[in-house]
Amino acid sequence: MTHIIPAQIKPGTIALMVLMAATRFHHFGNTISLPDASLAVFFLAGLWFGGILLFLSLLLEAGLIDYIAISQFSVSDFCISPAYIFLIPAYAAVWFGGYYCRVFGSQKIAHIAAQFVVLIVTVSLAYLISNGSFYLLSDKFTETSWGYYTAHFMKYYISYIQYAVLYTVSIYAFVQLIHQIKFLNSREEFPEL
Repeated sequence: MTHIIPAQIKPGTIALMVLMAATRFHHFGNTISLPDASLAVFFLAGLWFGGILLFLSLLLEAGLIDYIAISQFSVSDFCISPAYIFLIPAYAAVWFGGYYCRVFGSQKIAHIAAQFVVLIVTVSLAYLISNGSFYLLSDKFTETSWGYYTAHFMKYYISYIQYAVLYTVSIYAFVQLIHQIKFLNSREEFPEL
């Protein structure tokens, strides 16, 4: 089993974990912090690295960050409720969405578009799971009607999608740019005769 763990520890996995650690303290960000990148981290980790150990490590990291933020940095515990456990299937949806996108192995526009659609669908599913469970299980809402839930759902949905897409697309594009630069540099080192 020891040979499985080092395969998961790559510079990219460390970078994603650092990104989550740096952004998870505030969901929507504020004047001194960036919005939470956890959804993008789970999606990209599934896409690029896979591995259940990495998924579990990211879950553990997310829980630990939340604990530290609340207990040490006075971040509000408003979102902590019996629904918190539903973050596991919410993040799993995004993780498996990224993992599924491995079938689109090329950089063709159609494959990139398909990955984008999977990102939107799985982030939306994650939002439905996390928001719906919070609405039903948190005891923070006195009214539990479909109309009220729909209004509450739409209040944060755009931000939820927006940050996940912005992080994912930006990081994906940056990594692709780095790969292209490396590829061009390697061709210059070994010119074709």
